[in-house]
Amino acid sequence: MKRKTLFWAALFALLALAGAAVYALRGGGTAAVVTLDGKEVDRVNLAAVAVAFERTYRSERGWNTVRFSPGGVAVVDADCPGHDCMEQGEITDGAIPIVCLPHRLVIEIKE
Repeated sequence: MKRKTLFWAALFALLALAGAAVYALRGGGTAAVVTLDGKEVDRVNLAAVAVAFERTYRSERGWNTVRFSPGGVAVVDADCPGHDCMEQGEITDGAIPIVCLPHRLVIEIKE
């Protein structure tokens, strides 16, 4: 009886490890989604970012420079008057998005 129980426990543990490996290899599903005027303009898989890099998003209202790092995203420079988007700092989860109201820029982390 103990042998059967040990066999099933080992089998379920092996299946759980295999599922976790597949999930990790697919990138974990965490992406930073950048929208301007309600339209998605960029999507970056944060699990695939090995070295931090920056991109600048421009519109007729102004520009924002965004830094994508492993697991996080932040606005590092902007020409808006208040710089509230820069003061928010880096976000690493989907709890609160980064918003630049003058430029109508929103950055969210989604699964």
